[in-house]
Amino acid sequence: MTYPAASSDRPAAYTGANRIIDLRSDTVTRPSQGMYDAIASAPVGDDVYGDDPTVNALEAKAADMMGKEAAVLFPSGTQSNLAAVMAHCGRGEEYIIGTGYHIVTYEAMGTAVLGSAVPYAIPTNDAGEVPLEAIRAAVKLPDPHFPVTRLLSLENTHNGKPIAMDYMARATAIAREAGLNAHLDGARVMNAAVALGVQPAEIAAYFDTVSVCLSKGLGAPVGTVLVGPKDLIAKARRIRKMLGGAMRQAGVIAACGLYALENNVDRLAEDHLHASRLADGLEELDIDGLDVVACNTNMVFVDLSDALVARLPAELMKRGVQISSRSSRVRLVTHLDVGSEDVDRVVSAFEDACAG
Repeated sequence: MTYPAASSDRPAAYTGANRIIDLRSDTVTRPSQGMYDAIASAPVGDDVYGDDPTVNALEAKAADMMGKEAAVLFPSGTQSNLAAVMAHCGRGEEYIIGTGYHIVTYEAMGTAVLGSAVPYAIPTNDAGEVPLEAIRAAVKLPDPHFPVTRLLSLENTHNGKPIAMDYMARATAIAREAGLNAHLDGARVMNAAVALGVQPAEIAAYFDTVSVCLSKGLGAPVGTVLVGPKDLIAKARRIRKMLGGAMRQAGVIAACGLYALENNVDRLAEDHLHASRLADGLEELDIDGLDVVACNTNMVFVDLSDALVARLPAELMKRGVQISSRSSRVRLVTHLDVGSEDVDRVVSAFEDACAG
């Protein structure tokens, strides 16, 4: 099998043997030349007035891809998820979610602090799923002692794992039976769709709203779209204004997202192949104190001994590879700036750094 080079239209400043291969996240990508060209040629207006043609085109494209009536562009996935929960839940009302999901773990608990919505977090299983019976049991009785349960919020992918279609169908069916709405934090839903071999709209069909990040594997520098029915999206658009997320000539941002949706979805399969190849390469090295524990879509998780935690990030950086350095479990993420030859360089860098 042949593997493509990193981003064939990448500007010269981001290519070459001496560049840093950044595996911390798929948020670190730089705009390609095609994306820069899209920015330069984007017609713009004032999106607060609804007359930015590029924003409108992006929102229409996202809604169509996800099989929904409408969409609204947000500056970030954090704000998109917050607005979605606020659109579904009133003050003091509750949403069911998995522990470790991004909304309750990495978004500063904004849904509680700013949205006054109460998370009811349930431990997930090894597949990243909230157990079905736990969802059913979490729905509160109509009793003034309890918050009113309004929403089930799931995540796909979770730690790079694509959540199965059958699970999403069954989980959201339980929510519907209980009178709940359903939201999906689909920051990497395009990765999930590619891995599951389905269209994104097939995943979105189970949910009222879906938050789709444009600045992760899709390669845009900023932006997330929230898709859903017209009434909920209109409510979320009003909340966006309240949260300070309404932008003026946002077409320069939307142009990146539109380019990403039109060019960078199918190629996510390349990132998945590169991650698998990276995992295989690291396992073959058989390094003492380094264990490959999982490879999910574009993410490879490795456990490091205390000795390697202390010195490996710096040693790799000397060899042109950047990884996170916060814990003994490290996530290595492939993306459109990482090509086949880069995977080979990374494996060699790990071998040299661990031997030093």
